[in-house]
Amino acid sequence: MSTNDYDFPLKKETDLIIGAAFEVHRNLGCGFLEIIYKDALCLELDSRGYYYEREKLYPVYYKGERLAHHFYADLIIFDSVILEIKSKSGIANEDLAQTLNYLKCSDCKVGLILNFGKASLEIKRVIL
Repeated sequence: MSTNDYDFPLKKETDLIIGAAFEVHRNLGCGFLEIIYKDALCLELDSRGYYYEREKLYPVYYKGERLAHHFYADLIIFDSVILEIKSKSGIANEDLAQTLNYLKCSDCKVGLILNFGKASLEIKRVIL
C-alpha cells in the first residue's frame, strides 16, 4: 500500500514512537546489538508514559488449525502498532515480509521497522 505523510493510519502514534526511537539513537548511536536498543527504547517509552508490551506472543494458524510454533513481536505499542527493532546494514525485503506476516497474525494494521544499525535511524512503515 502506498502512502504519503498525510494519509497513513495511526500517524500520531507512529510519530510518537519514532520520536522516542530518535532519542535512543541520538544517545546510543549505531553499532550495538538489537537487544540493547530494545532495552533502551523500553526505558524511553516508560519515561514518556507510552503503553507497550514486549515480546508479545502471537499464535499462527493454518487452515483454522493453530500451529505448534508461534512468533513474538518485539514490541506492541499503544495496542495498535507492531514494532520490529533491527541493528544491521539495512532493512531487507525479508524484514518487510516478516512484519507483514506479523500484522496478518495480530489485530494490528500498522508495523514499524526501526533499524539502529546505521549512522541515521532507518524507518519503514508497513501497512496492512
